[in-house]
Amino acid sequence: MARLLYSILFYLLLPLVLLRLAYRALKAPDYRHRVAERFGFFRSSPPPGGLWVHAVSVGETIAAAPLIRHYLQQHPDLPVTVTTMTPTGSERVRALFGNRVFHVYAPYDTPDSIRRFLRRIRPRAAVIMETEVWPNMVCQTAASGVPVVLANARLSAKSAAGYQRAGALSKPVMRAFYRIVAQHQADARRFAELGVEPHALRVSGSIKFDLTLEETQRRSARELRQSLGSDRPVWIAASTHEGEDELLLAAHRKLLTQLPEALLILVPRHPERFDSVARLIENQAMSYLRRSASTGDTGSIQVLLGDTMGELLVLLGCADVAFIGGSLVPHGGHNSLEAAAWGLPILTGHSDFNFADISQRLEEAGALIKTDAQEIGAVLTSLLANQGKRESMGSAALAVMEGNRGALATLIAEIDAALASGAE
Repeated sequence: MARLLYSILFYLLLPLVLLRLAYRALKAPDYRHRVAERFGFFRSSPPPGGLWVHAVSVGETIAAAPLIRHYLQQHPDLPVTVTTMTPTGSERVRALFGNRVFHVYAPYDTPDSIRRFLRRIRPRAAVIMETEVWPNMVCQTAASGVPVVLANARLSAKSAAGYQRAGALSKPVMRAFYRIVAQHQADARRFAELGVEPHALRVSGSIKFDLTLEETQRRSARELRQSLGSDRPVWIAASTHEGEDELLLAAHRKLLTQLPEALLILVPRHPERFDSVARLIENQAMSYLRRSASTGDTGSIQVLLGDTMGELLVLLGCADVAFIGGSLVPHGGHNSLEAAAWGLPILTGHSDFNFADISQRLEEAGALIKTDAQEIGAVLTSLLANQGKRESMGSAALAVMEGNRGALATLIAEIDAALASGAE
């Protein structure tokens, strides 16, 4: 009954959902394309009996990439479908895998949209990344005989309390999962309190630590760094949000007074902000170049604006120091492990609640420094002038990565079991 009422409410709210989609399309035009896919309508379909991986956006796609890559390499005859909710996630899937996977937008959580989607995809098992739990998506998939795995699952105390308040709806959903592979014991305990049976729970650690850089990414980073200037100090501000760019440009201006050859690679999180950030740089009277520009003298610019999709890992590989955005404003930060994989010293602001555990591990190891808008310029100057300190922090970052690997193997074992169960 609770899910029926939820579905009716979702149908009633669909006009508002579409209005929100139209509003987002004003800033990011890609949202106006392929809308039919969000209702389960699409032309081509993958062969039946494959693996369906749902990764809502860029961060989840990057986290799922080693998993997807494993099945493409080790099980080349297994069709893989990847769904996302955002255009940036879609672009990331295409950049990583091209035509090796079947990609569409995930359907809205209405019974008919989910039903159409499942009839076209006909998966043998489904993997939902992290905390993207939609009642109809989970329950209808499980009811169709498809085992559903919640992978790299996180559940904060606040979110758990919300699920408890909606227990009539959430508990049947949680019990519908074939397996929930949680990041930490605390996450598993909260899922258990929501009614998940012990046999359906596993603890793996975070698969984000299993990130592996490909040789093509390393080569592209080396080539770009050479064009930027191998000897100049370079720092990157990755995944920045509105309200941060002004602060980071001000920090860069202070840095230039001490290190006039310094270069900032500024990468906004959302593509709809590329043009507005370009105007901010112009207003600061700094010489800059957009990464998307086909020509330009990259060796003499003060700022490189990262306005392309799917290149963040390569751009990180060009830097000597990485600042992780979403942390100088109360957004909760982003994943620092992509910078750690390059062996970079890492800076963040104090708002890191989305990745508190990862930040704590890196900070305790001496790989990460938390700072604020007033101090970041001084911290940057100190780090960029001290190669020994950078190397020490970078080595610590790599050690944290290596010391926490292994979650991927646990997750793959659970997905293999789901695939075997779905084939029965």
